[in-house]
Amino acid sequence: MTTKTAHAVHQIARPAGFPAATDFARTSFPVPQPAPGTALVENILLSVDPYHRGLMDGREGGFELNSPLEGRTVGRVTASRDPGLAEGDLVFHREGWRTHSLVTLGRGGTRRLRGHEGVPLEAYLSILGGTGLTAYAALTRTAALRAGEDLFVSAAAGGVGTATGHIARLLGARRIIGSAGSAAKVRHLTGTLGFDAAFDYHDGPVGEQLAEAAAVSGGGIDVYVDNVGGDHLEGAIDVLREYGRIAWVGGLSMYNGDRSPAAPRNLFEVVHKSLRLEGVLVSNHTGLQDELEDFLVPHLRSGRISTDTTVVQGFDRTVEAFLGMLGGDNVGKMLVRIGG
Repeated sequence: MTTKTAHAVHQIARPAGFPAATDFARTSFPVPQPAPGTALVENILLSVDPYHRGLMDGREGGFELNSPLEGRTVGRVTASRDPGLAEGDLVFHREGWRTHSLVTLGRGGTRRLRGHEGVPLEAYLSILGGTGLTAYAALTRTAALRAGEDLFVSAAAGGVGTATGHIARLLGARRIIGSAGSAAKVRHLTGTLGFDAAFDYHDGPVGEQLAEAAAVSGGGIDVYVDNVGGDHLEGAIDVLREYGRIAWVGGLSMYNGDRSPAAPRNLFEVVHKSLRLEGVLVSNHTGLQDELEDFLVPHLRSGRISTDTTVVQGFDRTVEAFLGMLGGDNVGKMLVRIGG
């Protein structure tokens, strides 16, 4: 049954530290009608991501209060006045955190999905989406991982972390080490995802645990994909071999508090070891989307890799899913399913 009412989540207050549900409000409005050059999309899956936390603080380019938010989304066109989009098309766009969106093909990253047979829709917001594209760019462009090299990835049970593990294995990594935030996630990394070693960062100093895990591979790593920063980055710098590479994706250790932590205190080792540290901004790598899909889709179809998602049901649980993701409740990519 077609609904006449749409819903959205607005941010209504700036958080102090970890966000609260009271920083958001759900609003309702009539389902919009497409103007010339636009199409109406009924959203099916929404992505909630760590970078959303950084957009909440009121910095330039962040979320405005009392306005619809931004987020990666997959939906189906229900009405179109965009000549490039037809009713029934599945599209990826960034007009998320709402049930219905007006989009224009090519604007703001809106694209028609290629619709690979045998690939679940969740893949387009996980390993074939921004998280997978981030991992792929970090490994193939920023760090240039070579077959036979050893890798460490932090927050390895999250969306980018799980994608990094899959892609690194396909690229021929010799040994893959991950950190996670619970014993259950550590078991998932080694028992299900095929990591060679993993540790819970709560169990002791990260540097010591990483050095112990890396000792099996000759006492070092060649590449670090960093989703955390802080003590994880410091520990990785200590363990990286000469000419090692760091692809810095995110800073979970800094999202809800001080953006200038004490660690890493060993940055001069970047010079001493001739290391390379480079940030990874996925928006600089959107041209790799087709390459990513061509590389991964055969392995998704064969079952060699999976989508690795935690899916929360219902639009009214969007904020709950977001806060749960920030708190580490998810394994793999956190998504919200609001339609079929």
